[in-house]
Amino acid sequence: MAKKNADTPAPARARRPAVAPARPRRAVADHRSAPGPTYDEIARAAYLRYLSRGAGSGRDFDDWVEAERDLRSRSNPKSQ
Repeated sequence: MAKKNADTPAPARARRPAVAPARPRRAVADHRSAPGPTYDEIARAAYLRYLSRGAGSGRDFDDWVEAERDLRSRSNPKSQ
């Protein structure tokens, strides 16, 4: 085993780059500027859509999205 020479500098350690803390993602719509429909309002509208098409299963997501879109367009007519 070789002796360490006092004149030889120690190898530099690889430094990790400083990582900034993860920032929370912002929602697509800023709810503070334009309050949209509540969860309960969307749920009710989606349920009414479900009933209006004969209570057939398998389209719950579509009912929800359409109900939300409809309610948002009614509450914010400028976005059309």
